[in-house]
This record gives sequence, structure tokens and C-alpha cells, in this order.
Amino acid sequence: MSSLSARIQLLMTGSFLALSAMAADPQTALTVYSSAQPGGIPAEWYRPLPGMGTPQASALPGFALVRVDRDLDLQRGRSALKFTDVAALIDPTTVQFRSLTDPAGTKVLEQNFQFDLVSTEKLLSRYVDRRVSVESAEGDGVKLTEGTLLSANDGLVLRGDDGQIHALRNWNGMKFGELPGGLITRPTLEWDLLAAKGGNHRARVSYQTGGITWWTDYNLVFAEGADANSGFVDVGAWVSLLNQSGASYQEARLKLIAGDVNRVQPDRKAFQMRTFEDSAMAVAAPPGFEEKSFFEYHLYTLGRPATIPNNSTKQIELFDAATRVPARKQLVYYGAEGLGYYGGLMLEREMGPTSNTKVDVWLTLRNDKASGLGMPLPAGRIRVSQQDKADGSLEFIGEDKIDHTPKDEDLRVKLGTAFDVVGERRQTDFTVNTKGRVMEEAFEIKVRNHKDQAVDVIVRENLYRWSQWQLLSQSAPSQKKDARTVEFPVRIAADGEAVVTYRVRYSW
Repeated sequence: MSSLSARIQLLMTGSFLALSAMAADPQTALTVYSSAQPGGIPAEWYRPLPGMGTPQASALPGFALVRVDRDLDLQRGRSALKFTDVAALIDPTTVQFRSLTDPAGTKVLEQNFQFDLVSTEKLLSRYVDRRVSVESAEGDGVKLTEGTLLSANDGLVLRGDDGQIHALRNWNGMKFGELPGGLITRPTLEWDLLAAKGGNHRARVSYQTGGITWWTDYNLVFAEGADANSGFVDVGAWVSLLNQSGASYQEARLKLIAGDVNRVQPDRKAFQMRTFEDSAMAVAAPPGFEEKSFFEYHLYTLGRPATIPNNSTKQIELFDAATRVPARKQLVYYGAEGLGYYGGLMLEREMGPTSNTKVDVWLTLRNDKASGLGMPLPAGRIRVSQQDKADGSLEFIGEDKIDHTPKDEDLRVKLGTAFDVVGERRQTDFTVNTKGRVMEEAFEIKVRNHKDQAVDVIVRENLYRWSQWQLLSQSAPSQKKDARTVEFPVRIAADGEAVVTYRVRYSW
């Protein structure tokens, strides 16, 4: 049997009703909402590779509000209007039709969404007991078999004009007399309208659709400063729009919503079976995104029209690149990372000795105007590079993700682990007095610096055994970061070592 992608010809023997009202100058506005986790969109979703499947578009973590303004020719009184330029993943329950010319005198009586789209399989099923022409290869030519289609299961079965039965397993194409009633080529909205005024109306159609999302990618270039702990970054930000909604949006006014907008989520179990560099001429740059507060979210409006084709990924600069933003490289030794408060008193001695030797590398910068930034930053993935002075090339040094970050807050980017700085953590004492309802524990933390210059390191410790604790002794000043975390900032000389000791008492 031929595959469902076989060539199909439609010979139109009758007139086919097209869209009853065409737009003279449609204007489209698109507001895109996203619940995509930073870095959570795999490349194959928006850059399909041969042999690699992509998820259903309905699985994309986002949606859009689409608004289309266009001129429509309406009849006075009651009439039907078909509107085909809609997304395939439209939510029909969100559709609104409004006449801007005569809103009070124009009313929607009924609304239908038709989505029985034409396909090879549907055409064959609709043409059972009807006349068709089938093309099949014969030698160097093509053989034409005409007759009544009796079956399209496990091949084609036709009854010829002479009464003979033809069973065809291999066929190249088929000719149908017309498009059967009920089948359409594009998703279509149909309204039963009542209009007090006939003639030209400026109308607005709005709806929500799935299959579209956006996220932010930040590109940072780090340059070292006067010492090993400081430097500068150049910051660029790009918005990526992934459109698999089943519609293209031409010259649309684009808006992006950043924030966690709550939506009612369907019961997925109920649908489990159904869803599986500089120009030579001085030209003014077109306006980019303008940001403003909107309710409890942030709204980014592009100052120029943008075309968002279907099945495409589009990237737009979020803001002009910021240069020489002060940044600080921070080394953090978290020897007991992974140990935390589990909701109860922890009296087991072996909870303590676990030691991690890795020292994490962080980059910290301030999101304020004084630093060259100072705008609310949508959640996204941050990639950091540094220039190799030997050949001028940029080399990737790490990436992280950030949540929605307001202005005047710090950005902290984890780049990886240090090669030349290592840590060691060991428990030196542990006692429990159950009658006295106290427990004491002591630790020694060593951090060794094998660099040829001094470094600043933060030694971070979790006091995880119980909520009430007190430091009895400590070899270096500490800072309490939260209810169960303390940090000891230390400076380690080149090829040197720093030792931090402390003793903590828990009581209950």
C-alpha cells in the first residue's frame, strides 16, 4: 500500500466556498506567556534533526493571546462568517469576536470551531462507495485504474466500470472528484452573526493558543580585573520565540509577559491516551523592547513589528548590550553540600564526616543602573565566556540559570569548580548528652590555594542537626546567612592554606 504521504490531486468539479470575508489590512498583536524553565528547552525541540522526534506542540510550556484587527464585509441582519487565519492549537473557549465599527449593534449568536482537516486517510474514508482514479507504476509508464472505491484497508479495492474487482497494494497517486463536505484545509472559526449595519466593519478577533513559548538567553564575556577576585563583564540578552502553534503571525505587535501567571491545568491523566557588527552608514537602530510593570508581572513590548513564522525559532535582542559591568569572582567551599535539615533531631555521629573537596566558582554582579544594567531581567540561561589573550578567541567557561530578577538585586552565576583550589572537611569531636538535652560537634576545614596569587574563599557550613544552635568557638569571624547556615570568609595566600575550626552546641 502507498504511504499516507502519496501525491494527491484534487479535481474540483464544483465550486468551493472560500473565506466569505477577506482582510484588507489586517493588524495582528501577539502577547506570549511562558512557563519554560531556564535552559529547559532542548535543542531538538526548536531545531529538529533527521531521525530525532519532537514533542507535540501542545507540550510546549507557554501560550499566547492573539488579537487580529481586520476589515470585514458584513451583511445586514443574520449571516454566517468564516475566519480561517487561526492557530491550529487555538483554545476555542477563549475566542471573542467584536465589531469595532458597531459594537452595540453586532452580536454573535453562535460560534463554531471546525478542525476536521483534510488528509489522505480522511479522503479515502470519505470516498468509499464513490468514484476515484488511481495511478500506479507499470513499466516506464503510469497505469490509470478507474472505478468505485470499495475499501481502503490493507490496500485499495476498486470495482471497475466492467464490474471487475481490482486490488491494489502499490499505488502512486489518486484523483478525487471534489473535496467531501465537512473537510477543510485549515482550522476555521465560523460565526452566526446578527448585524444592525451592513457593509464594511473593522472587527477584532482574539483568542488564546498553545504551541508557542519564549525564553531568555544571556551571553556574558568576563574580563579579569586587578586581582583574582574581581573583573568586568559585557552583558548581552536575547529573547528566543518558538512557534509551533500552527499559524504564522505577520508584522505582529509583539509583547512578552515575564512572571508566574497562574492558569487552571487540565487533568493530564484523563487525556493520557490522547496526548502522547557596525554598519558602514550611520543608520538609527529600530526600536527594541520597552519594559514596564504590568499588574504583578513585567511586560516587554517590541517597538517594531515582527513576523513570527510557524514552525520557527526567532531571536530578538532584549536590550542593548551593557559593557564593563563590575563583577566579582567568588570561590565557595561547601564541604557538607547536600546535608540539610530533615525535619527532626539528628543524633547520629556519622551524619557529619562527609566531605566534598570541590570549591565552587561563582560570578556575582549587581543589576542596577550604576553598574550599567538596572532593568527587570526575565528568567533565563546565562552563558559566560572569556577571551583567550593568546589569539583573541572567546572560550566558554560555564553557564547557569537565573530566576526572574528585579532591578537592584544581585545576579549570582555558578560557573563550575576551581582547579587549583581544594578543600577538606573533617569532624574532630562529637558528644551527645540526652539527659541534658544537648549535643556538641566540632569541625576542622582546610582550604588549599595552589595559585600563584592570593584568593578569597567563603567557607559555607550547614548547622543541620537541630533548629536551636550556638557557636561555642570559632577560629575566624562568621556571618549568619539564614537559620541554619553560617559562612566564614577567608583570604588564602598564594600557595597557601587556610584552616577554619568551630564548635557548635545544639539544645532541645
